[in-house]
Amino acid sequence: MIRKFREDDTVKVMTIWTKGNFKAHPFIEKDYWLENFNKVKEEYLWKAETYVYTEDDEIKGFISLLDGGYIGALFVKTDNLRQGIGKRLLNYVKEKYDKLTLNVYEKNVDAILFYVAMGFKNKKIQIDENTGEKEYIMEWEK
Repeated sequence: MIRKFREDDTVKVMTIWTKGNFKAHPFIEKDYWLENFNKVKEEYLWKAETYVYTEDDEIKGFISLLDGGYIGALFVKTDNLRQGIGKRLLNYVKEKYDKLTLNVYEKNVDAILFYVAMGFKNKKIQIDENTGEKEYIMEWEK
């Protein structure tokens, strides 16, 4: 089931966010994610439109959007990867928006392949000022 994020989801969502970043971005120091943890927890989650995917009352993934269609986060619990959860979350927000954009690191090949399979196209390549890593700006339109 997909539902709106609630305050009592915060700990579980942030655990998925942290572990997901560590797994998806081994090329970025863990300290970077830990330094941004409180900002994401205390600011980002409350500004974003966030949906969680649950099974048996357990949160297995989430997606967060800002500014009417910018995907700032899409994470699935590491032990639930490749079970279609990310696809379900993405399809859910595709029903709500005519256009979606996101940034993804070039070295996160699995994510790039996933987004391409979901109909996203690379629109621009840039360097992330915070990490110095090359990233793609990808876009999907109905």
